[in-house]
Amino acid sequence: MNEKTVALLHQLVDQKIVPGVSYAMICQDDVQTEVFGNKQLVPALKPLEDGALYDLASLTKVIGTTTVILQLLEAKKLRLDDRVAKYLPRFADQRVTLRHLLTHTSALSGYIKNRDQLPPTELMAALYTLKPAAWLGKKVVYADIGLILLGQIIEVFYHRPVQAVITTEVLRPLGMKNSTFAPPKKQCVPTELTATRGLIQGEVHDPKAFILGKHCGSAGLFSNLADLIKFAKWMLAPQTIPGILAPETVAMLYADHTPTHDLGRSLGWDLRYDRSKTPCLYHTGFTGTFMLLDQKGKNALIVLTNRVHPRADNEAFLEWRDKIVATYLAEKD
Repeated sequence: MNEKTVALLHQLVDQKIVPGVSYAMICQDDVQTEVFGNKQLVPALKPLEDGALYDLASLTKVIGTTTVILQLLEAKKLRLDDRVAKYLPRFADQRVTLRHLLTHTSALSGYIKNRDQLPPTELMAALYTLKPAAWLGKKVVYADIGLILLGQIIEVFYHRPVQAVITTEVLRPLGMKNSTFAPPKKQCVPTELTATRGLIQGEVHDPKAFILGKHCGSAGLFSNLADLIKFAKWMLAPQTIPGILAPETVAMLYADHTPTHDLGRSLGWDLRYDRSKTPCLYHTGFTGTFMLLDQKGKNALIVLTNRVHPRADNEAFLEWRDKIVATYLAEKD
């Protein structure tokens, strides 16, 4: 299945772009998986094993936070063009809407001094003070802040930490039993070796998520290939597990939902197009994870790597990732 894509995935390891790869390709009822390379390079070499848990980084945004927000939209507890300040009175700006946050068109910007060293309450207070730039709603600039704020809105409705809500409303109903925000360290693929935190393993890599902990909606989820296959299969056929999202809600994601409807992003998800111009849902995670979903063709690609191990400055991976996605879109059935 998809031989050119598979060859590129193997080259990621062969050419030492990443230590190891776990991938899955779904085509209709067929699932092809492979796990190869190393789990860890330093301080000791350890081979990658089947079932290893990865820090999904920003895949948390779409698997968890976006899904819960869509549930609230379905229940008519939220409206897409509601102002953020309606639900978060401490949020200073009166123009930014939920749509802006979900499509990364909020233009929220500003310098937060010592951001990665602030305690949680101070960091959140600082995020509430950010103001949108002049291009609000006119340009997509990917940022964590939108999904952090959406996580706070979820907490307003549930009166529980956003990560606890994701667990009960998404992970458990989907049977994603290995997916967790508090993973067993030994089962986790390590990420960066840092001067301040040492070898990061079993803890979220992202600095803001590390500070905010259970209240962070932008990162923090750990999962393995088997659980992500469950998620992808459900997204391709949501009627198979009723009660999470209506099939029509998932179907409407395959469209541009930016304010101008021409900026190329859906709600939470990015959009990519195959050779027949069919829209596909796409998202990445900083740690080296990415997922692509084609509901029309019942195809999916899931790739898990630890490209930030042992160093985060791995720019070569980004070019390879784009090449892999383009190749997959061109050759998938």
